Amino acid sequence: MFADMEFELGPADEEFLESDEFKTGKVKMQFVNDIVGGSIPRELIPSVEKGFLSMMENGILAGYSIDSMKVRVFDGSTHPVDSKPIAFELAAKDGFRAAAPKCKPVLLEPIMKLEVTTPEEYTGSVIGDLNKRRGLIQGQDMRNVAVVVKGEVPLAEMFGYVTQLRTLTSGRATSSMEFSHYAPVPNNIAEEIIQKAKGEVNV
Repeated sequence: MFADMEFELGPADEEFLESDEFKTGKVKMQFVNDIVGGSIPRELIPSVEKGFLSMMENGILAGYSIDSMKVRVFDGSTHPVDSKPIAFELAAKDGFRAAAPKCKPVLLEPIMKLEVTTPEEYTGSVIGDLNKRRGLIQGQDMRNVAVVVKGEVPLAEMFGYVTQLRTLTSGRATSSMEFSHYAPVPNNIAEEIIQKAKGEVNV
């Protein structure tokens, strides 16, 4: 089999990330076909796109999927007999494996918007616990006789939180949480995750 292509790989454009297609999950990859002159025949382009898209499922860091990326294919060549669709699909996969590590990928984690309503005497304990969970306190408000602590906390740190909050406040505090956004995982934690994944793969 023979397949040859030249492409650019990188983050998706802001316009793409703001599109309804991306926000609703219909499209994950911004694919740009800049082939001119038929250096890669039009009927082979879907195989190129399929190859890159399939590589997004397992990513390159710890096996986690890639939420978005941009691929621009701009040149290539074919063989009159050996350039089958599967050849270009496999070439796209190999090209991704070679190029993706050079794009400085980062692991992202979900960040939750958290609101805790607690009696004033427990405010310090609540904030201290959130700090241990890598939380970012964004403010406090008074609501009747209670204090409302607002902040953002990584979802990974929130398992068992309701039980811990109940313990800290003698069952007198309540909390609500909703998804806010994704943010890069701190380097030291990302390294642990990646090394653990490598260990599991090696075993």
